[in-house]
Amino acid sequence: MSPIIFIRERKKVEKGEKKPRFRVVAVAGADLQFRAHHVRRQEVDQVAGKIGAEVVELKAEKGKEIHA
Repeated sequence: MSPIIFIRERKKVEKGEKKPRFRVVAVAGADLQFRAHHVRRQEVDQVAGKIGAEVVELKAEKGKEIHA
């Protein structure tokens, strides 16, 4: 099984802002640790390319909250 990196878009960042827009949610199949709280998509893609991982972007429905 190849490694998978799951990311999601941050909620409090608007388009056009020059801040990292993604957060790593989980990593499967790799011994990998992210030290940054927020990352840019380009950075995630570079890491994934180096370790041969797939990047999966999680989508949440707008207007609905997920309760644990």
